[in-house]
Amino acid sequence: MKTVWLVIVCLAAATCTSVVAADESKAVSQLEKATSVLNEVMATPDKAIPGDLLNKAVCVGIVPAEIRIAVGIGGTYGRGVLVCRRHGNGPWGAPSLFRLGGANIGFQLGGKATDVVFLVMNASGAKKLVADDVKLGADASATAGPVGRTAEGATDAQLHAEILSYSRTKGLFAGVSLEGAVFKQDAENNRKLYGHKVEPKQILIESSVRTPVAARPLDNALAKYSPRGGAPFSRS
Repeated sequence: MKTVWLVIVCLAAATCTSVVAADESKAVSQLEKATSVLNEVMATPDKAIPGDLLNKAVCVGIVPAEIRIAVGIGGTYGRGVLVCRRHGNGPWGAPSLFRLGGANIGFQLGGKATDVVFLVMNASGAKKLVADDVKLGADASATAGPVGRTAEGATDAQLHAEILSYSRTKGLFAGVSLEGAVFKQDAENNRKLYGHKVEPKQILIESSVRTPVAARPLDNALAKYSPRGGAPFSRS
């Protein structure tokens, strides 16, 4: 009888371990895809995110080719990764996973699988994104970002926006408006990535969470394109 119970316990433990590993592998895959998107976008400097804007950004968000039409809802959704500079102006920190959705995204992106990259330009924008639900354009100002080597051609609205966003579909890279989209931190998948419950504010604003090994390639890529910049977060 003891042997039977021992076998049951071992099988249960093995099952739990495999489920945890599968959950973690999904997060790792998301981080790997985000890293690839960033490298590919920045490999074409004439049509990429302006370096001077990237240097001013306090955070970078990436949704790797997972924008899809939500059947029966009429909206779209995607899963992404948000990374901020530690304390706003330090080295790149730990990632927080998020979801991006909204009825108008499909209209803006043509309902196609599309890479989305956005820059958070100041502490105010970063602090807003740690809330449960944030409507871009209403709770946080957002607009399509300028494209090219520099931001010389940026409009006044672009220069004062909290979030600048871009999309890439079939190799075509351009600024795209995410106004009306709903940004939501993915608490469940953050828990799976870190192995315990962790608040987005701890990850992104307080910088009190250690960067997972799986996220280091993304941090290294961000450091390659923008090793220094941002602006310090206030302690309030």
